Amino acid sequence: MKKVLVLEDEPGIRSFVVINLKRSGYYPIEAESGEEAMDLIAKHPDIAIALLDVMLPDIDGFEVCRRIRASGSRMGVIMLTAMSQEMDKLTGLMTGADDYITKPFSPAELIARVDAVFRRVENKTETEEETELCYGPFTMNVRNRTLEKNGQRKRLTQTEFAIMNLFMENVGKALSRDDILVSVWGAEYTGELKIVDVNIRRLRMKIEDDPTYPTYITTVWGYGYKWGS
Repeated sequence: MKKVLVLEDEPGIRSFVVINLKRSGYYPIEAESGEEAMDLIAKHPDIAIALLDVMLPDIDGFEVCRRIRASGSRMGVIMLTAMSQEMDKLTGLMTGADDYITKPFSPAELIARVDAVFRRVENKTETEEETELCYGPFTMNVRNRTLEKNGQRKRLTQTEFAIMNLFMENVGKALSRDDILVSVWGAEYTGELKIVDVNIRRLRMKIEDDPTYPTYITTVWGYGYKWGS
C-alpha cells in the first residue's frame, strides 16, 4: 500500500490533494496540524511520503520535517509552499525535504512529483548479494541503502543516497547539474535546477570534514560537481 501523509490545514487544498492521490493509486492519510501528523506517523511507520504544508496552526511544516529526519526516518518529504515564499523552498530542502511544490499546482504536477519521490523511496536492488561501493573512508551498501564513513553510519535521505550512489559509481567524473537532476529526480522533473545545489550543500554538511572546504564533493565551476580526484 502506497501511503502518503497529507498535512494541510486548509480543507479545500487537502481535499484536492487527497482526491488526486487516490485517483493515482496512493492511500492518503490526512492531518490538519503538525502534532496530529506526528501522531499519525507513529501509528503508520510504513508511510512512504509526507506532503507537508509550511504554514500550520501549531508547529510549522519545517519542524515536522526536522522531527521526521531526527527520528532517522527516510520517508520521502515534499514541502507545499506559497509562490511568494522563496525562502521557504530553501529552508524546507535544508531541513531534509526531498522536494517542494509551489502553490497553486496542477494535479499533473502533484502526481509527477510524488511519483518521482516514491520511485526513490522504493528503489531497491534486485540482486541477492550485497553490493558495496567503497572510496576512501566511505563504504556504501547499495542493497541496504546505507553509507558509512570510517565505520560510522551517516543518516541520509533517499535523495541524498541517490546522489551519493551516482557519485560513487562515477568516481573522478565531472557530472553536470543536468546529469544529476535527470539521474536522481528523473527526466520528467519540472522543478528548478537549484534543487541540485541545495541537496549537494546539505550532503556536504553530513559527509565532509569541513563543508566550507569540501574534499570529496568538489565543484566544477560553471558545470556541476565531481566525486573524488
